[in-house]
Amino acid sequence: MSSALGGRTSGAPSLHHIAVGTRHVEGLARFYCQLLATSELRRHLDDEGQLRSIWLDLSGTVLMIERVSADAEARGPVSGVGFGAFLLAFRAAAGERVELEARAATLGALVESRSAHTSYLRDPDGNRIAISDYEVSA
Repeated sequence: MSSALGGRTSGAPSLHHIAVGTRHVEGLARFYCQLLATSELRRHLDDEGQLRSIWLDLSGTVLMIERVSADAEARGPVSGVGFGAFLLAFRAAAGERVELEARAATLGALVESRSAHTSYLRDPDGNRIAISDYEVSA
């Protein structure tokens, strides 16, 4: 992803991190690393030495892929707008969107729908994600 995609800056706090829970930390982290052409910042182990989380670099924001507890209940797939967090949208430059769609397809994530500037798909856990080249202006 282009380093110039960080967006505008203002006096408002920036987003520090986003955490996504999964039973498959390694696999979900690999998906996002390959889709977004990013790298791991660090791995965390639990007290027994098992993988607890992998943190990924998103140009100043951290995407934390966190292991859920064994008794955690899975949420059903979100369709459209739902309560709480319902979409992870990643910024793409105008020319990158098609490339990211193709990369997603090779990872098994097919585009479910598109608008003029955004493509919607799902990660391996069924979380709704988007690739958007829409320029947000103040």
